[in-house]
Amino acid sequence: MPSTQLRDVEGKTWRVPRRGNVVKTLLLSATACLATLYCVTVLDTGDALHHARTSRGISRIFGRAEPEATTDNCPQPPAIRPTKHADLWANLSAHIGTDMVFRQHAIEWLSGAIQIQTETFDGMGPIDEDPRWKVFEPFHEYLLNTFPLVHASLKLTKVNTYGLLYEWVGSDTSLKPILFLAHQDVVPAGNVSQWTHPPYSGHYDGQLIWGRGSLDDKAGVIGTLAAVETLLQNNFSPTRTVLLSFGFDEEISGFLSAGTLAPFIKEIYGKNGVAMVIDEGPGFSRELGTWLATPGVAEKGFMNVKLEIRTPGGHASVPPPHTSIGMLAALLVKFEDSPVKAELSRDHPVYWTLQCKAEHAKEIPDDLRNTIKQAAHSDQSLRDLESIVFQSRVEESIVGLTQAIDVIQGGVKANVLPEQAWAVINHRVPISDSVSSLKERNTNLVVDLAKRFNLTFTSFGQEILSEADVGTPKGSLIMEDLDNSALEPAPITPISGLEAGGFVFLSGTIKGAFEAWSKAYHSNEGFRGEDEEIIIAPSMMSANTDTRWYWDLSKNIFRYNHVNQGANNGTALSSGIHTVNERVAAETYLEMIHFFATLILNADESTSL
Repeated sequence: MPSTQLRDVEGKTWRVPRRGNVVKTLLLSATACLATLYCVTVLDTGDALHHARTSRGISRIFGRAEPEATTDNCPQPPAIRPTKHADLWANLSAHIGTDMVFRQHAIEWLSGAIQIQTETFDGMGPIDEDPRWKVFEPFHEYLLNTFPLVHASLKLTKVNTYGLLYEWVGSDTSLKPILFLAHQDVVPAGNVSQWTHPPYSGHYDGQLIWGRGSLDDKAGVIGTLAAVETLLQNNFSPTRTVLLSFGFDEEISGFLSAGTLAPFIKEIYGKNGVAMVIDEGPGFSRELGTWLATPGVAEKGFMNVKLEIRTPGGHASVPPPHTSIGMLAALLVKFEDSPVKAELSRDHPVYWTLQCKAEHAKEIPDDLRNTIKQAAHSDQSLRDLESIVFQSRVEESIVGLTQAIDVIQGGVKANVLPEQAWAVINHRVPISDSVSSLKERNTNLVVDLAKRFNLTFTSFGQEILSEADVGTPKGSLIMEDLDNSALEPAPITPISGLEAGGFVFLSGTIKGAFEAWSKAYHSNEGFRGEDEEIIIAPSMMSANTDTRWYWDLSKNIFRYNHVNQGANNGTALSSGIHTVNERVAAETYLEMIHFFATLILNADESTSL
């Protein structure tokens, strides 16, 4: 097969095969994306190569020019393995993968963490007033007792009472640190009677560890700390500083924890003072005959819009033509009858994901592969591809603007005219859009109905229709951003060009860790062979993580936890994230620990970060 030689930021030369494009993998992975809220879309895994700007395959994948037939739209960097610490890494791989004593301890660490209920709820009060925050005190005590070397060797700062910042200071402080994120809080357990094992038992059945937080995200907290503790046990001392930042209210948007931890870190290390940030996110799975890792490099924006109508009250026996509830219903029907059409473009991560799958998936149908490839230069083929991809509501939702009417309230009694009715619409803002354009769209959508019902109209603080505009007003319509929720789409992490060293480094580390683990521990459940390789496909988050608070710290922000979804029957939904029966396979959790340790060792030697 023809190939091209390229040189990466580490100075190594590698060969990439011919160009290709992709499509169906997204359809097969749609369920997993929806379940985890971690939807990824593959980008050109083209590196931060010195020649990346001139590599036509890399530039074409973003739709900046027409691709050539010889271009690889999803080139793969080589595996990165520790060299200076090669012996240590080999010993750790065997130790974490096969040592039964370590396995038992690691399972006990996570099980014990699950047993401490660290639930957070909407509407929690200030930390010094709401006693529900105190659940994190026993959790911190547990971490102190479970990881003694971490607490003896790393500097721990508690930010805003319960936010945890660990600093493992390296010998060369001129190197930018790497930053691991995770969160201590969990969502409520829900209907406890529906759980196979009690949600806070941390029950281990010989294969799975059960309980709320087993995947989201105490496996991240405990897995990272376990990796550091194990490295300390082996007398490792970093050259590059390693930071661990653990929030405590991620499940309610992180305002009190990540919202204070991030500026605290910025004050110490400066803007763009961190080499890379890695947080919870997608993992890897076997799709179309190929192992595929999908680190998230983007996130959609977000806004909760509140629509409220206020009208005079009175007795229900003498009603007006339209009550506040009736008018609100008309407005909501208008929203649902006016969806914004999603359009697949060549500069969207979903398109990039397809490209990688088409390029590397072994079992993708030929006609589908051809459609994806043709979409790289044919607008008609791109539209054909769009129609295929959007058969999955998940994929259509990832690409486009979404609206979900999630809350509604109005009226107090059957014979009393409702003086107030309101609803909340949850929007997810596409990466190509903005909060301001969403506000404009929503305002224009309902202004005619406001006129029809003779309502004054205030939209996002701006008067749109005054009393003079509507004649005799029958009430008022107020549209606003509920609780200042608006969040712009996240900056896209560079995956090609001279700034993509972080992506190349992470991709190579995923490959190196995957290969080493496959040799150290063979998982029949994950249908994984010793010699199988893994393809890296940059992706996009369908939901938001704590990374929203860390944009100023690094351009290299990734959402990736190295969760083997193949060992969890392919989806996160089947592993109970945000629902009953959350659980994680012990092998998956151990492999996460191994990955975190590999990432630390590789970062310690990297010259590309």
